[in-house]
Amino acid sequence: VQLVESGGGLVQPGGSLRLSCAASGFPFSRYYMSWYRQTPGKERESVAAISGNGGITTYADSVKGRFTISRDNAKNTVYLQMNSLKPEDTAVYYCNAPHVQPFPSWGQGTQVTVSL
Repeated sequence: VQLVESGGGLVQPGGSLRLSCAASGFPFSRYYMSWYRQTPGKERESVAAISGNGGITTYADSVKGRFTISRDNAKNTVYLQMNSLKPEDTAVYYCNAPHVQPFPSWGQGTQVTVSL
């Protein structure tokens, strides 16, 4: 299994970013995909998840209404559209397929920094 995140960067508060995660090595369309984030000294937290066919999405309360998770099964890619970004959204963002066994190794993540 390989997970490659991209799309992070530096953005001002209120701005937007779209993250991408290219996955390979497992039957992508059959599995939930999730986005996580981690800041130094804190545990990694799940921020959004999407079912295999995209019909079910869930969000952490902290991002609900601002972030949108989507997927393109033809491209084996999951996205995270982040709007109205806040400084507290600053983190390294990762994707994973939490129900794949064994649990896939984490990718390198993509840094999102929200600052003036």
